[in-house]
Amino acid sequence: MKKKKSELPSKKCPVCGLPFSWRKKWEKNWEEVRYCSERCRRNKSVKNSIV
Repeated sequence: MKKKKSELPSKKCPVCGLPFSWRKKWEKNWEEVRYCSERCRRNKSVKNSIV
């Protein structure tokens, strides 16, 4: 059974601050997913050094 996009879990990216929704590719490790994209994951240290 398919869920509507509004029913999927979401998180807030600590780098860009934007919300992102669950994706099929994150099905097995959704608890470990912290960043919305590879770009934000690579730039995580840039955000931390500014603050």
